[in-house]
Amino acid sequence: MNIRLAEVKDIKQLIQMRWDFTIEHDESKKEASFNDFASECQAFLENALKGNQWFIWVAEEKERVVSHIFIELIYKVPRPGRKTYPFTYMTNVYTIPEYRNKGIGSKLLSSINKWIKENNYEFVIVWASDESVNYYKKNGYIPCTEPMEYFPS
Repeated sequence: MNIRLAEVKDIKQLIQMRWDFTIEHDESKKEASFNDFASECQAFLENALKGNQWFIWVAEEKERVVSHIFIELIYKVPRPGRKTYPFTYMTNVYTIPEYRNKGIGSKLLSSINKWIKENNYEFVIVWASDESVNYYKKNGYIPCTEPMEYFPS
């Protein structure tokens, strides 16, 4: 199992995995246009891989991406008297079904946790689904109170 940052060669697999992840959790999304989605996702991923705001981590086996985690850096406003480091937002955590429950996601998350520590990122925030709470807990994450939200109408 190879754990690394995603590359341009991974884009087609990442698009398909994002589609599969969405359909797995909401079958009604099958009605959406895959081509429209793929075009939008392709542009997002190309920009993400060129920039320094998104870091897409993958676990691959024999050149097949089997798991991924997306990390976005969130920069904070500097504060007097201390060095300000960004925090990270974790999203789009997915392992293809036949590779689940084999420790791959935990190995991937462990690599990311090490990277976060080495880069002095302040903390990680992730909105865990009910099904994934134990996955995060066993990897050192702790529950926190819900954030507040505002939805403009």
